[in-house]
Amino acid sequence: MSTESLFKPFIYKNLELKNRIVMAPMTRAQSNNGVPTQQIADYYARRAASEVGLILSEGTVINRPGSKNMQNIPDFYGAEALNGWKNVIDSVHESGGKMGPQIWHVGDTRMLQDYPLVEMEKASTMTLEDIQDTITQFAASAKSAKDLGFDVLEIHGAHGYLIDQFFWEVTNTRTDEYGGKTLKERSKFAVDVVKAIREAVGKDFTIIIRLSQWKQQDYSAKLVKTPEEMEEWLLPLKEAGVDIFHCSQRRFWEAEFEGSDLNFAGWAKKITGQPTITVGSVGLEGDFMKAFAGEGTDKKNRFF
Repeated sequence: MSTESLFKPFIYKNLELKNRIVMAPMTRAQSNNGVPTQQIADYYARRAASEVGLILSEGTVINRPGSKNMQNIPDFYGAEALNGWKNVIDSVHESGGKMGPQIWHVGDTRMLQDYPLVEMEKASTMTLEDIQDTITQFAASAKSAKDLGFDVLEIHGAHGYLIDQFFWEVTNTRTDEYGGKTLKERSKFAVDVVKAIREAVGKDFTIIIRLSQWKQQDYSAKLVKTPEEMEEWLLPLKEAGVDIFHCSQRRFWEAEFEGSDLNFAGWAKKITGQPTITVGSVGLEGDFMKAFAGEGTDKKNRFF
């Protein structure tokens, strides 16, 4: 596979990138009590100086109870945290880079016992008032991203976190308008979040959404099993205002559906006509989870 296209410029709306290499979000939990420090700004500035086309920040949380599951995950609300993020984006721009925050709510992650969780009350079903306020807070953080000078923003809708918990039939058992037997019905929360963000940032600001089939609660989970089901999932998100689909797979080189060589990102592009980002064990010979256990890879056999 040729890597030449990775080094071509990319232009979409007001977003202009020097190449098509995207640094994916990676949780670091290094922001003291949610406030990004100079160390965080320096970290991202070094990536910008290394010619990454677009940097997507670690997940940053909205102003809602239970939005984070580790104390030092960064906030994307409040004067102190936003001042810290202003320093980050200014540093990235000074180093010649482009960047967007990933905006996040973890939802109920009490089942993830491998992480040092902050104290969380027992999860309860969100009321309609809770849902509406959560949508409002997503939009508020998005507006802050634009006001601070970020180049794009990403909504975290993957990996079994809050938005994905609404998508997934296992975790969404609601009987009101935010539940339903079909994925299209269960996508209403995500669609409403995207619509609110689009209204907050205007028509020309680029919105990315990160999606996945797999969940950290179940690596084999599948929200859709056919291209037709994927259409019912992705097209409403596009109509709501998504510009770019960030498609997370366990192994990006694997085909999404039988009978086609296209992976998740390939199918998303085919269905929506929008740009896509692919991610999943990039640079590894095998599954990325094995890398956490210390399994290495031979450089000559890396996938790109």
